[in-house]
Amino acid sequence: MQCRKADTPLYNITQSVVADSAMVVSPHPLSTQVGIDVLRQGGNAVDATIALQFAMAVVYPRAGNIGGGGFMVIRQSDGQTASLDYREKAPAAANRNMYLDSLENVIDGLSTSGHLAAGVPGTVAGMFAAHQQYGKLPIAQLIEPAIELAREGFRVSQEEADRLNRFQEDFHKYNEAPNPFLKENWMEGDLLMQAELGQTLERIRDQGAAGFYGGETARLIADEMAEGNGIITPQDLQNYQAKWRTPLTDTYKQYRVISMPPSSSGGVALLQMLKMLEPYPLSDYGFHSREAVHLMAEVARRAYADRAEHMGDMDFYPVPIDSLLADQYLLDRMLNFQTDSATTSDHILAGNFTVGIESFETTHTSVVDGAGNAVSVTTTLNSNYGCKVWVDGAGFFLNNEMDDFSVKPGVPNQFGLIGAEANAVAANKRMLSSMTPTIIEKDGKLFMVLGTPGGSTIITAVMQVFLNVAEFGMDLEAAVGAKRFHHQWLPDVIMVEEGGFSPELKTALEGMGHSFREVQSIAKVKAIQVLEDGRLHGVADPRNTDDDAKGY
Repeated sequence: MQCRKADTPLYNITQSVVADSAMVVSPHPLSTQVGIDVLRQGGNAVDATIALQFAMAVVYPRAGNIGGGGFMVIRQSDGQTASLDYREKAPAAANRNMYLDSLENVIDGLSTSGHLAAGVPGTVAGMFAAHQQYGKLPIAQLIEPAIELAREGFRVSQEEADRLNRFQEDFHKYNEAPNPFLKENWMEGDLLMQAELGQTLERIRDQGAAGFYGGETARLIADEMAEGNGIITPQDLQNYQAKWRTPLTDTYKQYRVISMPPSSSGGVALLQMLKMLEPYPLSDYGFHSREAVHLMAEVARRAYADRAEHMGDMDFYPVPIDSLLADQYLLDRMLNFQTDSATTSDHILAGNFTVGIESFETTHTSVVDGAGNAVSVTTTLNSNYGCKVWVDGAGFFLNNEMDDFSVKPGVPNQFGLIGAEANAVAANKRMLSSMTPTIIEKDGKLFMVLGTPGGSTIITAVMQVFLNVAEFGMDLEAAVGAKRFHHQWLPDVIMVEEGGFSPELKTALEGMGHSFREVQSIAKVKAIQVLEDGRLHGVADPRNTDDDAKGY
């Protein structure tokens, strides 16, 4: 095994590794090790994924979760595929005007902070659904490492300490002591012990999903809701079910892309962008050339405009997937594309809004086992530590996923994304997501497993890392580390990482009508590539010092 280690005083973190048989890439070295241990014990890729998801609920509290939800894409070694939607749902008492005042104006912060911002969690149901269909080892064995981490504690990294300190005011606003997250000054190496979470995980281990959606844990969630005027009820919890869906698949040249259908917008938008790009000679244009950046921004502009109008929970709204991915439609979508000038977003659809991205609070894991089974899974609490409400006695943060609905048509959420009727708030409905867990085949064989946190930037980041390899000839480490950019239709601006574009490139693109906003980083990709000799190259994004890749 060849590897290059990142500099860290606490953990043996590896951010680029080549291995012979199996690979795990996750947001924390302790959860990565849990996944590797399960694979060595004879578990498959789904087993490893389940174990490290529960472990992340302990060691990655800002986004790893049992109080949130997510999406899973699976490719078995024989080529069979599946996708699992365990996105949160709106409580039964939710309604389309619940975040509006008497004048139908959006009440600032109501959908992002506090008890009313939380949707019904889906993660535990998702893990049990995945295990029932594909699990090999007993699920109690898969949950046990998380219980030990919660009970015995773990040392927080500098990045996690800084984040915990940053949100202390929010924690105190919605929570009371005793609480393991309330502390005056977190420092690198501090021990975080979570006894209440350990007890909740024990109930899940012993009682199954009913140990979360019923009994003592459900009572604690209901009590927390009652204290903060939230609306999740024991019946909401009891009624929650994860849902198997047919993955979205399409081709890009010699590649087959397998991704997530709605209630994630990621798969549709990714496939739209790739199909719009396919007729153009991207590799001839070159990485971050004027032609390539202009073209990629323009296809993103069109895909995100469709996202705003047509995307939502397929169980509530007839999302026109076939029409959106039809070859002729996508050719027609590019008829007004000009090689020498930008197409203004108000020419595609009217509107102008500002972007406000809090941070990268979602998390992604990629796993390939020794038999060649692959799992790509993205989960989230939405914002860092979700709605900032810690369920007293149960030991975990709840999501603030209700903000991913269109709380009012035409009004952007915290990521600057707008929506229409397709994503309006409704009882028991799943809110739209940008999460894009993706698996790619090349010439019929497993080629890449990838995904990322990053809010609205997830979809374009996944696309760029894939294209960096497929079109621009980069190895996976370079592809993940390369500077990224993003366009999402509204606001009409190219978001670019600091130093990502040369002054000459920016001048050229400005001359074509583009404008820019620099940000520190865009997304944090976790990816695995199958090399030509059959070995696995795993890469954890250097943008997050806790990201870790391990293989054997």
